[in-house]
Amino acid sequence: MKTLFMFWGKVKKGKERGKLLGFPTANVTLHKKISEGIYASSVTIEEKTYFAATFIGSAKTFNEKDYKAESYILNFNKNIYGKWIGIKLFKKIRDNKKFKSEKELIIQMKQDILDIKKFFNKKST
Repeated sequence: MKTLFMFWGKVKKGKERGKLLGFPTANVTLHKKISEGIYASSVTIEEKTYFAATFIGSAKTFNEKDYKAESYILNFNKNIYGKWIGIKLFKKIRDNKKFKSEKELIIQMKQDILDIKKFFNKKST
């Protein structure tokens, strides 16, 4: 699988908005400019790799300006605050955009995850 970008970071506590929306994310500071959007990605934690949906950019729906990386790790539910993780971006699923409501954002996030699962299922067959 071709990697578009690869970076590492220590998982830091964010605003925990992802958790409240039903999509807890691992947040890391970005030190390079990557095109904003949602990516099919993988996250490596302590030598184990998981599929993920990674958001790059600023949360426009919430009028934020800080540029960051947030990864929702599929089938994962562990506390990894303070751990170093490696993130590989494979395919951009869509651009970053501002949604009218949290409900509209959640609907789109569910669709993004379906699209990412389809991407990885095609790659593994």
